[in-house]
Amino acid sequence: MAGSDGGTRPGGGADIPAGRSDTPPRAELGDTSDPLLASRGGPLLTLTLNRPHRLNAVNLSLYGRLVSELERADADPSIRCVILTGNGSAFCAGADLKVHRDRPQSPEERHRYTQLAQRTNHLIQSIGTPVVAAVNGHAIGAGLELALSADLAIVAEDARLRLPEIALGTFVGGGAVYTLAERVGVLKAREIILLGDFFSGSEAAAMGVLNRSVPRAEVLDTATRLAHRLARRAPIPLAAAKKLIGPAAALSREEALERERAALEEIFGTADWREGLAAFHEKRPPRYRGE
Repeated sequence: MAGSDGGTRPGGGADIPAGRSDTPPRAELGDTSDPLLASRGGPLLTLTLNRPHRLNAVNLSLYGRLVSELERADADPSIRCVILTGNGSAFCAGADLKVHRDRPQSPEERHRYTQLAQRTNHLIQSIGTPVVAAVNGHAIGAGLELALSADLAIVAEDARLRLPEIALGTFVGGGAVYTLAERVGVLKAREIILLGDFFSGSEAAAMGVLNRSVPRAEVLDTATRLAHRLARRAPIPLAAAKKLIGPAAALSREEALERERAALEEIFGTADWREGLAAFHEKRPPRYRGE
């Protein structure tokens, strides 16, 4: 969960150029007291990490706000997709190391921090509402872990990514050890985690670490288009697919088939299944309600 030690050196590595950023169309995204900005646009909820003076490095307050907003999204059927992005030149430079350096934490504080960090990533991974990460800039440590947790992730081609935790004497979080091994294989996951080297957004997409890389100016628009596509899908089978795809690798073929059968049988009884059939035969877009 390592990350920013201040200024422009996320991950304790080489200097990161400021670059340009894409910010959602909303009120001025200044350095406010709220570490997370939430904005509704129809069926979409956009969550913007809002600590640009710290390259959006995470702390207890930011994790707490993320947990609250993700739980709200999960409970609100009108929110069909969540977009997660960052304000400024970075997506997220990782944990705010200045906080950890300036005031040593008690065992209870360390436990609270790690529990909240893991809770945040678990919610992104497990809520029925799909989450699309718009990685508008550099994603280091805990920032890359947030992007890895999303269902889909669009990354700037020139973004720099890294898991520097072991190089900094700490350890990864957010399920990174599992997720990376699942996506790129054990050998490549070892290289990324053990060495902690930088790689680009383009390399992340080519390796299958994240979904797609695009020019920085196109990140948010691309993520928003994908989010709208997801928002038009039937919520119940979408949530079932999200629930089953990740753990499928750990299941036997028989277990996977049985879970698919159970999900299919349940979905056959939904109003959305009947709406999908009707829309297909009437040659019109379906109007799914999550029922």
